Amino acid sequence: MSVAMNTTGADMSGRVALVTGGTSGIGRTTALAFAGAGATVIVTGRREAEGLETVDLIGRAGGTGHFVAADVADGTEVAALFERIERDHGRLDAAFNNAGIHQVAPVTDMDEAVFDRILTVNVKGVWLCLKHELAIMRRQGRGAVVNTGSVLGQIGMAGNAAYSASKAAVEGLTRTAAIEVASFGVRVNAVCPAIIQTPMTQASFGGAEQVEAVMGPRHPVGRVGRPEEVAAAVLWLCSDAAGFVTGQSINIDGGVTAQ
Repeated sequence: MSVAMNTTGADMSGRVALVTGGTSGIGRTTALAFAGAGATVIVTGRREAEGLETVDLIGRAGGTGHFVAADVADGTEVAALFERIERDHGRLDAAFNNAGIHQVAPVTDMDEAVFDRILTVNVKGVWLCLKHELAIMRRQGRGAVVNTGSVLGQIGMAGNAAYSASKAAVEGLTRTAAIEVASFGVRVNAVCPAIIQTPMTQASFGGAEQVEAVMGPRHPVGRVGRPEEVAAAVLWLCSDAAGFVTGQSINIDGGVTAQ
């Protein structure tokens, strides 16, 4: 991966940003973008080696990053994460709740434990992080949060019932949280990507070329998305330029939901 970080034009100098699921894909790319824009970035996830690699990439590009291992579905670990952020940094200006999991199975064949795990990570995990993020930001009187939704929270695709349900729930959480904290100077939005070229999608389709060949033509723009395109939207939503934007779900989908 390239270590070139910020092509968004956003200025995050002096700010502290959190990225959950920052061990690869969209999360890693966004962590690099935050750091490139001048933020101190806390990267969290369950996979320590990959998280430390993200922080190393940030450092090699001249940024500042720290890794804190945490499972967003575990309330105790999440509480400890935010206690450490407040202890070490004293503030939190931006957060990208990106951690999530995905598994394909028809409704009739999905294992109950798999369904529960997807909803726990993708929905409860976002709620647990919001609970702490918004408390810190309300006390500060400013801050911005972006949650990762998906176009599959808005449209159907066979085999994705649990994932679609979880991402629709994320959009509902986003709207309600935004209303609750708007008067405190805190904003909450979501980004909803279509198919993005990441290690997770490559594993599902058997490689980058297969992702492009199978899914590219399904997007009106004729290709799948890049992690950098999602990161750019996240940074904009967390920047002062988006100061009048809250409670929104921004589709980054190459025109999929316009069809």
